[in-house]
Amino acid sequence: MKNLLTFALLAGIFAGPTFCRAQSTPTAAPRVIELTADHDSRYRAEGKAAPTIEVAPGESLILRVTAVRAKKIARDGSIHGLALLDKDLNAVPGWRFYFHPGVQDVTVTAPTKPGRYTAMCTIICSDMHDSMGFTLVVTAPDSKLAKE
Repeated sequence: MKNLLTFALLAGIFAGPTFCRAQSTPTAAPRVIELTADHDSRYRAEGKAAPTIEVAPGESLILRVTAVRAKKIARDGSIHGLALLDKDLNAVPGWRFYFHPGVQDVTVTAPTKPGRYTAMCTIICSDMHDSMGFTLVVTAPDSKLAKE
């Protein structure tokens, strides 16, 4: 009886990890969104100034930003910045960046709450700085926020 109990215990120890292995699901690679922070103080995507970009709640994103110098530059060498604001103009955590000339990739997670968010430049880059931004629309699959 003792040998049978010892055998069962050992079998459980060695076979357990094989049978109890967690199912791993492949995670989707982050979606790359190409943006240009241009010399005329405009954010562009796919050639459109002040674009509207649709994302899913909590979606992993890589913002690939090509920053082109405008008329002014910050003390730290930044030529453009980006902050994402919710409808109440509160900054979204994890969405504040400073860009130097050239291409930079920043990894972000889309907000989880559906709605319209405003991205704006945080570096006074020229006299046209106030119009440098884009709209991020977080939509649930059945949401019509993007069409409003």
